[in-house]
Parts: sequence; structure tokens; C-alpha cells
Amino acid sequence: MPPHLSADHPAAQPPLSGSVDALISQARRLRGEMDAVRRDAPVDGADPQGRWQRALCDLAMHQLHDLDEHLAQLRDGPAPVPVEPQPAPAPRAVPPAPRRGALLSRVGSAEWNLLTDEASWSGELYQILGRDPAAPPLTLDELPSLVHDEDRPMLTAMVTDCLIDAKPIDGEFRIQRPDGGVRTVHMMGEPVLAADGSTASMWAVLRDVSELRRSQRVVHETRDSMQRQHHRAQTEHQLAVELQESVLPPWRGSLRFPRQGPQTLDLAAHYLPSSTSALIGGDWYDALELPGGETLLTVGDLTGHGVAVTSGMATLLGALRGMAMAGTQPGQLMSWLNQLLDATVQPALGSAVCCRYKPETRTLTWAQAGHPAPLLFRNGTGRPLTAPDGVLLGATSGAVYGQAEETLEEGDLLLLHTDGLVPRRWGSHRPSGAGSRGGTAAVRRLLDLAPRLCGARTAQDGVRTVVEEFGETEREDDACVLLARVGS
Repeated sequence: MPPHLSADHPAAQPPLSGSVDALISQARRLRGEMDAVRRDAPVDGADPQGRWQRALCDLAMHQLHDLDEHLAQLRDGPAPVPVEPQPAPAPRAVPPAPRRGALLSRVGSAEWNLLTDEASWSGELYQILGRDPAAPPLTLDELPSLVHDEDRPMLTAMVTDCLIDAKPIDGEFRIQRPDGGVRTVHMMGEPVLAADGSTASMWAVLRDVSELRRSQRVVHETRDSMQRQHHRAQTEHQLAVELQESVLPPWRGSLRFPRQGPQTLDLAAHYLPSSTSALIGGDWYDALELPGGETLLTVGDLTGHGVAVTSGMATLLGALRGMAMAGTQPGQLMSWLNQLLDATVQPALGSAVCCRYKPETRTLTWAQAGHPAPLLFRNGTGRPLTAPDGVLLGATSGAVYGQAEETLEEGDLLLLHTDGLVPRRWGSHRPSGAGSRGGTAAVRRLLDLAPRLCGARTAQDGVRTVVEEFGETEREDDACVLLARVGS
């Protein structure tokens, strides 16, 4: 197509071939580097962030491919309109269909002469619109017949504004190809004025942007999906935090029950969140004054994270409190908690230790379900209590749990904890049964604190010592610690 005198400036001359070749080389090098990045992008379809990253890589590849094609066309000029071959006496093989994106991403050009009502199209435009190269190009009045019904008014308005008010054309519309396919075309054009200032013709370039727009939609959809998932995770985390805070005792210091006599227990506890997960787990601690002056002490852990697990923990703790208030002894209490977990709709596993302290005799009666045994610190040393039999809650139906007794002395410090307190690299992840009797590195780490814990004036000072030792470490799971100091 010869250069036109547009409404306000002459058309730019094409750049020198050498400079375009250099741009093509740079574009192809960049496309190769981008392709390497795309191959390394995550392909996990279940991860919204991975899908979004993959979609961005695909979009960048589409844009670089189009840039390569457009620069090549700028160098080579528009393709001539193919001449329809004459019928041959012998049948010929059908040529293969063009590779998807190889031709449809090219740019076609057209000119409509308003004085002669003639039109001329480049070969690429025939390919983009799916028209027979032997057919005459459509006039401006006929062009809307290819456009989707919903987009036809927009095209008509753009052409009218261009011809009457000399406004440039810049817009997208969908076309219906003869093969039934629908493509999105981006059209840019300007009027060409005659010497007397009237509009003599209109030229335009049309580009098939279907694949580019599809990639952009995928990017937007995956980004929105990732944002929704992030918002959902934040909401679930907030719900889990609020539920946990509503269940666990809001201690801010040592706790003394008002009805206890001189053999009072000085109590303190602390919750340590996981450093590797934003989700709240099912760990709990609790102390409850029971009818008759006894005290319930318990810590436990329900496997998993999130709102469902925190809700299950609240249900389990509520049941434990109710049965303890009714006078149920620790061994029987564990059996009923096991039946409760076994009967839940969603199977779950849990571990727990439950103690009843009788202040008149300083007797501690306790049971455990697959949980680390309490640690007793006295006279500068510490030891784990000998654990009665007990399997994980929810592990098997009809499990029977043993019960043990321990007589405490004035000044004793009892430490109950969940197994996430000591990082996994320092000991086994879930010591239970005989494994919780001091044979693990995790328990030994806690027993090493004996001189400091025995020297603590209050239970709160003891908790502070434990938190100073383990609170800043990177833990895979959340944890709880509860300390009870026997008073005089």
C-alpha cells in the first residue's frame, strides 16, 4: 500500500531493514529466555498462585510471539493477495492448516477509497477474516456483515466518526468467520484527506488479538482466584483465632482459685503459635476448679489446622470440662473422649493428658492418651511421671485408659505441655506411652531447665523461663505449656 497523506501528517516511512533485523534478533532472544522461564513455572493446577504465574508466562509468550511476527511483517511488507489457482486436471493434496497463532497473529491492512468505492486488502487480512482470497474485498458498507451483532454498532460509530469528524479509529470487535470461529480483532485507522480537505479514503490495520485476550482473561481469572483464596484463608485464620481465644483461659498472670485452702496451686500457661504456618492448630490448655475444691489440669492437641480443627478442639474441651464437673475420673474421662472422637463425622486424632489435683492430700490422679507425661520438678531436678497405658484419642474403638497417682510436696512444680513445644529436630515429634518417660531428646531438653524452674518464685516465672528457652525457635506446630506450683 503506498504511503498516504493522513488527516494531519504524512505516513511514516518504514525503517531500514537492518534496524528491523536487529529488533527481530532481540525479540527472538528474549522469547527464548521467556520460554525457559515458562518451562520452570509451576504447573500444579491445584495451586491458584501457580496457575496465575503460568498464565502470566503464557501471556508474555503470546506478546513476544506477536512482536516477532509483526517485526517480520514490517521488514517484508504486506503479503500480496493470493491468486486463486487454476483447476488442475488431477486432484491435489490439501495443504496442511496453518499452525495456530502463526498466521492469525499477523497484521492485515486495508484501504477504502470513498471516491471510487473501491477497496483493497492485504493477504494477511483475508487470512485473519477467513475470507476467500479470490473474493473481492468488502466495502465499508459490507464490512459490518462480518461483525458480531453486539459489536456492530460500535464499529459503525467508529467508522462514522472517522469519516465525518476525522477521528482516528482504535477499537476491538468480534468477527464471525465463515468456518464458524469467532475471533477478536483490534482495528486502528485514520482518514486520508484530499487536497480540498474532504475525506478521500480511509486506511486501517487489523490485528487478530484472540489468543492475547484469552491469555489476559486467564491471568485475570487466576489472579482473582488467588485473591479469593487469600481472603478466604485470612477469614478462616481470624475465625480460628477468635474461636481459640474464646475457649482458652485468658490468663495474664498466675491464677489462684478462690475456694482452695492453704494447699493452693499457683497456675500459669502460655500458647506458642507455629512459626511456619499461618493456620491455628488444635492445641489447648485448661485449668478448672471442680466441686469439692479439686482442680482439673489438662493439655491436649487435636491433629490438623484451621477452623474445623479449632472447632473440634472447642467441642472436645467442652466435653472434657462437663465430664470433669460431673466427677468423672481421668481414666474414664479419656475413654469417653475417645468414643466422642470415634463417633464424629470427620475422623480425627488427638492426644491429651488429664489430671485431678486434691489439695487436702496433695494427690494428683491423672491419665494420658498418647501424650507426653507431665514433668515433675523438685529440689533442683526433674523427672517425667510414670505414664499409665493410653493410646491416641480416636485411634481405636473401645480403648481402655489406665490411671496413675502421684503425691506432690510443697514447692513442687508440675509442667504439662503439648508435643510442639520442643522443635522436632530436638526430639521425636510425638512421644507417647513409654516414649514419654524421659527417653527422648525433647524431654531431656525440658528437664535441663530444672535448676531454673525450681528456682522460680511463681508459676508465671516458670512459664517465662520455658518461653525464653523455646518461644523464639522455629517450630513446625503450635504448642501449649501449663505450669502448676504447689503452695504451702
